[in-house]
Amino acid sequence: MEAEQVVEKILADAKAEAEKIKKQADEKEAAEQAKLTEQLDEYKKQTQSLARKAAKDKKLHLLAAGRMDIAKEFLGEKRKILDEVFAQAQQQLRNLPDEEYCKFMTKLMLEAVETGDEEVIIDNEETRIDQKFIKQINRELGPGYKGNLRLADERQNLGGGFILRRGRIKNNISFDVLLAQARKELEIELAKELFEN
Repeated sequence: MEAEQVVEKILADAKAEAEKIKKQADEKEAAEQAKLTEQLDEYKKQTQSLARKAAKDKKLHLLAAGRMDIAKEFLGEKRKILDEVFAQAQQQLRNLPDEEYCKFMTKLMLEAVETGDEEVIIDNEETRIDQKFIKQINRELGPGYKGNLRLADERQNLGGGFILRRGRIKNNISFDVLLAQARKELEIELAKELFEN
């Protein structure tokens, strides 16, 4: 073989080897490209799924926050109404006709008396609970009680009602306290209503 033929043979073999390597590289690149495309598609699906979930979570969060805001406004309005109702109730209690007021105070006092020897502290402006009223209560207390209730010299700003005092123990039956207790119970109901929804 001549040198020229040997060189051509080496070049032909090298060219064939180069084509073989190039073909393998192209196949490998195509496989990697297919794999990459598949991964990108999977990532795209996951991203879309996460975006939908995030949007749904955000929507649910916004709806929940909106419902809570509406419930707070509703509760605020109920509180305003309660303020008005309890202010009117206190005014109506103070303005009861004498007979009704005395019946109401009698009922409250008979229920509140523990021993029958308490002092009765009344409001600064009170005119309907007097010695005659206390005498009547003492008669109604009946057996089992001492029947020694007495009006205290001290008066307080109670807004109506009374305080029964025995030593250092006081039982406050003022309108403010009675209405505050009733309001507290109603506000507990309102809070339950707010947080149930």
